[in-house]
Formats: sequence, C-alpha cells, structure tokens
Amino acid sequence: MQGPDALALETLLVERDEHTVTLTLNRPEKLNSLSRQLLSELYEVLRALERDPIQRPRALVLTGAGEKAFAAGADIEEMTTLSVSEAYAFSALGMSVMDTMEHCSFPIVAAVRGFALGGGCELALAADFVIAAENAVFGQPEVKLGLLPGFGGTQRLARRVGVAKARQLIYSGETVKAAEAKALGLVAEVVPKADLLTRARAVASRIAANAPLAVAAAKRTINEGLDLNLRAGSELESRAFAGLFASEDAKQGLEAFLAKRGAASFTGR
Repeated sequence: MQGPDALALETLLVERDEHTVTLTLNRPEKLNSLSRQLLSELYEVLRALERDPIQRPRALVLTGAGEKAFAAGADIEEMTTLSVSEAYAFSALGMSVMDTMEHCSFPIVAAVRGFALGGGCELALAADFVIAAENAVFGQPEVKLGLLPGFGGTQRLARRVGVAKARQLIYSGETVKAAEAKALGLVAEVVPKADLLTRARAVASRIAANAPLAVAAAKRTINEGLDLNLRAGSELESRAFAGLFASEDAKQGLEAFLAKRGAASFTGR
C-alpha cells in the first residue's frame, strides 16, 4: 500500500509529529492558489493517509505557506483556459477534495493566516473547524469574476453561517475579517499571527491524545446527523455510543478513570 511519503509532491509539504500531521499548501509565490496539481496532490495525500493504518494521523493541521495567504482562491490563470466540460471536471476535483476532508476518519484543523478567498474559503469550510490568525480574511468573491463558488461554497457556507448571511456574502462578494468570521461561526478561534501554528498544533495534539475510534465516531455522527431530524440523529448517536463499548480503548478509558491512574493510553483498537 502506497503511503503519503511515497508520493512525489511539488505543491504540498508533509510534516509528522507523533500522532499528528501538518499539511502545508506550498505555492506561496501564487498565494497558495488551488491549481489542478495542488488539488490532485491534496486528494492523493488525504486518501493515502486514510488508507494506511500505520501512517493515518489522529488529527491533521492544514495551513498555507508564507504570511499572505492560506489560499487566495482557485488558480485564475488556469481557469481562463477552461471549457465548460473542463470547468465541470475542475469543480468535480475540488468537490472530491472537500468531500474527502469531511469524511476521513481524522479531524482536520484549518490554520488560516491571510487570505482565505474563493476556493481557499471553501477549503477552510471543509475542515472540521478553523483557527484563524488575526490577519485572516474570508470570502467568496467569485461573482466578481462572473462565476459562483465551485467547490461547495454555496452549500457549506450556508450551513456554517446561516442562509441569509451566506446569501449576502456570496451575492455581494464581500469579505470578512477574522473577528467577524468568528462572530458568524465560520471560525472557532482567533489568535495572534505569530501563535497560529503553535496553537493549531496544540489543539491537534490534544485531539490526538483521545481515543481515535471515539473521535472518528464523533466526527462521523456529527456529519451524518446534520442531514437528519433530531430523532433520527439521536438514534444514530445511540448506535455509535453503544458500538464503542466493543473497543479496547473504551475498556482502558473507563478502567483508568475508575482506578484514578490518569489518562489512558489509547491504541485505536
């Protein structure tokens, strides 16, 4: 099975620290704009991490190289050459990346500094949650180019900030700074720019210290429950809760608590 370390990557950097991985979009000269190559490499890395039980992280931090941008949008230079069918394929590729982010078993923390516009905002929305630097700027300005969001922005932004505000932002192409993005619920936390990666990695490490089967089940239950009514979602939660009692991690966690011996050491079994 080919792991991420075996992939030839030109637009991404992969760093490991125990049970966490940091992925860095590495096109700073292009403000980390989302080219077809970058999206393809991100898709392959995420799939490789998910499929490899040895290299699979318990949490992942996604960020952008440089000080100016997380990702300033899709690669406009590439988009100017697209036919209708090629544009559909480009959108489908971006959708596949976002879907993979949402449905992989490990949580993804987006660490955003600078611009997260267009496809960059959509990438942040597909993460489990966003930690933003004070200089972060979010928006879906595609209408200013005669387009609309093509990587899930019309769907995820409405679910994150509400339909009315999503309509306002998408129709107007307006941007919001970090503090307003937090007030809207788009961002979970705002930190000084110098502290961004340290904080995001600390949060990822805290997640990684917990039982990975339980975290994965919680992520799956939250995501699937969003499309269900309360009764069906509660039943989904009950089944997930009960299923974890078959795990060694749950046994170890409960026994460690009763014995007052501190946090259990979870193995993912």
